[in-house]
Amino acid sequence: MNKVQNIKSKKINEIVAIVKLASLLFCGIIIFQYYSSKSNQFMHFHKNYYYMFMTLSATLILILIYTLWNIFSRKESIFKKYVFMQQVENIYFIILFMYLVIRSGGHLSPYKFIFMLIIITSNIQLGINSGIFVSVVSSTFILALDLISVKNVEVNTFFENDLILSGVFILTSISLGYYVKIEEEHNAKLSEMVNLDGLTGVYNHRYFQEILKEKINEAGKLKENLSILFLDIDYFKYYNDLYGHQNGDKVLEKIGDILKNNVREIDVVARYGGEEFAVIMPKAFEKEAIQVAEKIRVAVEKYKFQGEENQPNGNLTVSIGVSSFPDKAKNDLELLKSVDDALYRAKFFHKNRVESYYSVLEELKRDIEEEHIDLITSIKTLISIINAKDRYTYGHVERVVVYCKLMAESLNLSEKEKKILIYGAYMHDIGKINIPEVVINKRMPLTKEEWEMLKQHPQKGVEIIKPVGSLKDTTPLILHHHERYDGSGYPYGLSGKNIPYLARILTVVDSFDAMTSNRPYNTKKSYDEAIEELKKCSGTQFDPILAEKFIQVVVGNKSKFDEM
Repeated sequence: MNKVQNIKSKKINEIVAIVKLASLLFCGIIIFQYYSSKSNQFMHFHKNYYYMFMTLSATLILILIYTLWNIFSRKESIFKKYVFMQQVENIYFIILFMYLVIRSGGHLSPYKFIFMLIIITSNIQLGINSGIFVSVVSSTFILALDLISVKNVEVNTFFENDLILSGVFILTSISLGYYVKIEEEHNAKLSEMVNLDGLTGVYNHRYFQEILKEKINEAGKLKENLSILFLDIDYFKYYNDLYGHQNGDKVLEKIGDILKNNVREIDVVARYGGEEFAVIMPKAFEKEAIQVAEKIRVAVEKYKFQGEENQPNGNLTVSIGVSSFPDKAKNDLELLKSVDDALYRAKFFHKNRVESYYSVLEELKRDIEEEHIDLITSIKTLISIINAKDRYTYGHVERVVVYCKLMAESLNLSEKEKKILIYGAYMHDIGKINIPEVVINKRMPLTKEEWEMLKQHPQKGVEIIKPVGSLKDTTPLILHHHERYDGSGYPYGLSGKNIPYLARILTVVDSFDAMTSNRPYNTKKSYDEAIEELKKCSGTQFDPILAEKFIQVVVGNKSKFDEM
């Protein structure tokens, strides 16, 4: 809608510019006629034609200047943004017309109607108030000229005739001004209808995308921060199924109200789609955005929605993701991706919480050579694609990273080993990018060909990260995380201590999360059931010492694990 409005404004300004150029041409004709009549009367051809030539030249120069001015003002310059310059332009035309009326006979001038041109353009460009002001000034000038020029007469016919002309000026100004005002109000209403979500009263997805780009560009130019929130209603499908879509709509409407009442005036609240909302926060650091997000989360949690006691959590709640520009993202697409990741982290880690965007690869970027930064960004994109393909295990990588951090602390790994373990955990499944989604999410047993394809993902993962020399230490983890302690794993069938130490840690952690996650090919196990499975497979699939150590980590951090 903004683009349409801009095009419309541009066309109107072009029409106004043409009218004003025509006004300058009329001025030239008036001057030409004035000096022509003078030359006929006095026969001083050389002198009068000289004046006529100079005046016409001046007119042409004014036309040229005005044309260049309009071309310049259409550019993205500061002058285009201020009504003041248009007002100065109108004053210039009023003064010019006054001069021409005086020079062409004053109260006898047949060109008093020329003021109508500037009255029309002023109404179109600046609105009814400016139009009335110009018409009143023009009328006052013409009537004052009649009173000053014609004295000692019983009836001033010039004044009477010009009263009618003044009335036409003012009536035209009022009529045209109100038409322009009605048109603007109508356009504003249409714009509101196009930009707003009809149910919640906040902005819609289309407007959100449009304004986000605009705000990002503005923040980039001014070197300011900008934060964004993504909000999703927890178990909303469950609520809709239980109480119907009409009650679900009431919840959406109330969430919209809560958002509008808990953000700043300059913030933009939008319905991103379905039960998801978004808030753009210009001039806000991530810390401030997190505080606002937490305020919103608490407000939703405390509000008593109908039937919320039957929700899985006992009340209706929201999960919120937070990210910021330019700290966490360099453009609008990166910002949307990062805040979406943060929201999914909040939903997967127990819901009813606020999560800011965090990526292991952002930390990794600080530890690698500058020349590999672009490759790391590409790897990050590949991992996001894998997560999107495997809908059953979204968040698997993030959970494995958390487990590995706890395991690293428990084993007192060195700082270097800790980083290698975490980076390896983040990228261990990157080779799945080449596996079709239908194979990854298949519920039935895999065919021999499909199983062979799946078993290739460790080697494929190594090939992907091979160009990044700084990641060479993570290669053993990616390559060997499916080896088994008894030698029956893949790709090389390594056994016991021949399997790299950090890869053995990752195998235990990865398997535990696989058992406790929803998978297409097996039922999710409880933590206790998964612990029993670790014990059962200790010495066959897992390093027995590391399996026992991880069981201690799980038991000792059960409250943290419950949140994931």
